[in-house]
Parts: sequence; structure tokens; C-alpha cells
Amino acid sequence: MTKKIVITGLGATSPLGGNATDTWNALLAGESGATTLDYEWVERTALPITFAAQARVRPVDVLARQETKRLDPSSQFALIAGREAWADAGMPAVEPERLAVDWATGIGGVWTLLDAWDTLRERGPRRVLPMTVPMLMPNGPGAAIGMDLHARAGITTVVSACASSTESLVNAYNRLQAGLADVVIAGGSEAAIHPLPIASFAAMQALSKRNDDPATASRPYDVSRDGFVLGEGAAALVIETEEHARARGARIYAELLGGSITSDAYHITAPDPEGSAAARAMIATIQNAGADLSDVMHINAHATSTPVGDIAEYNALRRVFGDLLDGIAVSATKASTGHLLGGAGAIEALFTVKALSERILPPTINLTEQDPAIPLDVVTSPRVLGVGDLLAISNSFGFGGHNAVVAFRSV
Repeated sequence: MTKKIVITGLGATSPLGGNATDTWNALLAGESGATTLDYEWVERTALPITFAAQARVRPVDVLARQETKRLDPSSQFALIAGREAWADAGMPAVEPERLAVDWATGIGGVWTLLDAWDTLRERGPRRVLPMTVPMLMPNGPGAAIGMDLHARAGITTVVSACASSTESLVNAYNRLQAGLADVVIAGGSEAAIHPLPIASFAAMQALSKRNDDPATASRPYDVSRDGFVLGEGAAALVIETEEHARARGARIYAELLGGSITSDAYHITAPDPEGSAAARAMIATIQNAGADLSDVMHINAHATSTPVGDIAEYNALRRVFGDLLDGIAVSATKASTGHLLGGAGAIEALFTVKALSERILPPTINLTEQDPAIPLDVVTSPRVLGVGDLLAISNSFGFGGHNAVVAFRSV
């Protein structure tokens, strides 16, 4: 028998705020998290891109000193978001053997890895920290949450580029349906605002070049869009069976209806321009939810603000919904947060849950002239929703041709 799976806790640290509430409020206010990078390494390395969307609250201001010393920034962000989500869920009294973590990252501990390489070259092997490998490994963030909350039903890490944390939500749903846990903390984190990833993304012409105006650089669907803005942070969701949540009197934000994962097998970085596999992921997600295409009233789009990517996603959406797409409200929230890579799907899922729970859709900022080739109903100012059941999906697509989609319903 299919179980109802629900969201009972939310946590985040992002370019818009140090917690989920501040992040959500800043999103609704139309703020941008993109700023000029004020570090000596920007000039020293002659980076062509001098801005990014940094986490608004630094981990050193939140975590204990020992935690910041022994964790890569990607794990620091994860721990902050995971703890907030757990507290928001009421710190469920669940047996450790029934508590799991499904986490995600796109790159992992890049700061730890490259700092250690510099230390090795400049000071020799004896000066490399003994904790280097545990700090740099991609499963470090999920492990940090699992150890902090004593999760012993399994800790799994997805590394599927920018689809990673949406996949982690799909995995959490499946784990709960299979009866392998009663509660799962799922989400993703990224901390890759480092000169090497910036230089690499810039070399492939993926980043916006608006050094003179970072706040307006991420412009999904705009005719003048020229690339994404690199972001950092984390988001976490506490997910559990409805039976478990009701039994403990938990507040429920929304129902997680499941999701789907497909792959393009087309190109290592470019999306399939026809969007056929992305379309299959959306169709399967809606079918698995027991819903009709006409039930979907909101989409949090992947919408990175790249010239090619936004068109490919539109093609996939039109392939799925046809004329129904004209009546579906679309939000592209990377315009505000930047692109959190492996953490993007988690924070966008959080936004989708908040939209359904509070019945208000978040705006897409910086859209001054919509590309006529992408005729979507884009939400450009907060839009209040009416009563009744509401169904929304959140899309994530990543390098390697990874496609992941999740669906939520209001409660």
C-alpha cells in the first residue's frame, strides 16, 4: 500500500538569509544574493568573473570553532540547515535505526582539497591536515548531519551535478515507501565559490559577465541573459510518513508525492535541446503522484539563466503540458539565490513547499524583457493563491544529462 509522505521541517542557509524564514522573506521581497567578491584571490588570480552569491551568514558566526575547523564549508552549511530543519520539525523522538539521511552535493569539499594541495606544494606532506580526506569527501556533509542526529538507518549521498539534491528527495521518498525508515533528513549543500570553479565555469562561458551589476546578473528568460551566477549554501527538509507525523502531532507543511529521475545520454554539459528525457521525468512524476497534467498549477523551474538551458527546459515543458502550460505559473528563483549547484534542488524544493504552505508564489526578479521564444506565465511579483488543493513540481537538470523532478501537494 502506498504511504502518504509529508514534509514536517525546513532549514536553510543561503545567499538570501541564514535560515529558512529569512531566506523565504528575502525571496518574496525580491532581493538578490549576488554581490562583488571582496577577496584578494580575485585580483591575484585575475578572474574574469568577480561576483557570486555568497551565503549571507557565514558558518563561523553560527557553528562552534571546532566544527568549523574540522568540516569543509560544504559540510558546515549542511550542518546548519540540517539542525534548523530538525528543530523546525520538533526534534522528532525517533529511534536512530529508523532515522536516515539522504543528502547531495555537486562538487563536495573543493576548498579542503585545493587548500591541502597548496599546503603540500608549499610546505610539504607533514603539514597536510590528517582530517583532509574526511573533510573533502562528497559524503562528508551527509555524514556530518547523520552523526549529529544519530541517524543509523542509512546515510546516502547523491552526486549528480545540479540535479543532485532533487534526486536526494526522490531517494528519501522511496526509502520511506519501502519502510526502511520513519523519518529522513534530505537536502543538499555546496560551497564552491573558489577561484578554480569560477575560472572553469567562466572558461565554458556558463557564468554571467555582469561584473558591474551583480544583483541583476541572473536573468532567467530575459532576452539579455548571459549565464548563471554561482551560489552557495544548503537546504534541508525533514520528511516522514504521514502516520508517523500524525502520531507525534507534527505540523505538516505539504505532502511529497514522489518524483522521477531520467538521463539525456546526450552531452556532458549541454542539455538535450528537445528536452525529451526531461519531459519524461516530469510526466512520470505526475503519473506516479496519481495526478493529471491539468492538476499542476505551479512549477519551480531549473531556469539557470543560460541562453541554451532556459530554451531547452521550455521545450521540455511544452512537450509535457502543451497548451496547458499557458495556465501554469512559473517561478525561476535562481534569479535571487544564484545557482547552488548540488544544493539548488533542495532550496527550490523548500521554496515550492513554502509556496504551497503559505499559498503565495515567489517572484522571478530581473526579468525586464521576456524572451519571445519562451512564452511562459512567469511570476514576477508575489502571487497569492486561492483555496483548494494545489499541486506543484520542482525541476532540476545537471551536467551529465541528469534530470530529476519532484511533486508536492498542499495540505
